[in-house]
Amino acid sequence: MARYTGPKHKLARREGVNLLDKTSASLQRRLNTPPGVHGKKGKRRPSEFGTQLREKQKAKAMYGILEKQFSNMVKKAVKQKGDTGEMLVTLLETRLDNMVYRLGLAKTRYMARQLVSHGHVRVGGEKINIPSYQIKVDELITLSDKIQKTPNVAKILEEKPNLLTYIEREGPVGKLNRMPKREDIEVPFNTQQIIEYYSR
Repeated sequence: MARYTGPKHKLARREGVNLLDKTSASLQRRLNTPPGVHGKKGKRRPSEFGTQLREKQKAKAMYGILEKQFSNMVKKAVKQKGDTGEMLVTLLETRLDNMVYRLGLAKTRYMARQLVSHGHVRVGGEKINIPSYQIKVDELITLSDKIQKTPNVAKILEEKPNLLTYIEREGPVGKLNRMPKREDIEVPFNTQQIIEYYSR
């Protein structure tokens, strides 16, 4: 299955929550109206399966992950000790592309994924071009010297990022201080519904 590349607002409206990296007043007003000519007309109460499916789709859309990758991530979360839902959030948040975004080294997750895929990201001094690479605690993440000098990235690095509690950044270098927990992040999807979807 190909990654969704259509209008981001349409995707957010389909899921009923803001899955985008940035908010806009126009999108917030329209979130409760599904895309299409008829909007709310004829909207039926979803089945349990339908509800679980929507929660899964929200998470995939938010992090920009394809079905096979996401399915494997859920299986990995189930196998680990502890709360499965929290483990899933931890795995999603510690993906390299998401960490680049969370550290403010990129404006959006899409941009972060592009930076990683094109070989512009360094982890512990080594080039890593795999967006799904799982970051470990205290691994240093930065951008290549070359990409830091490009005008759009240089401008981003000048801005003061609003960092979550489990990460830190100084200049162009950031790191994961500890593994994130579910209460650290506001996620617009229900992890329990996702786990149940894959345990059918």
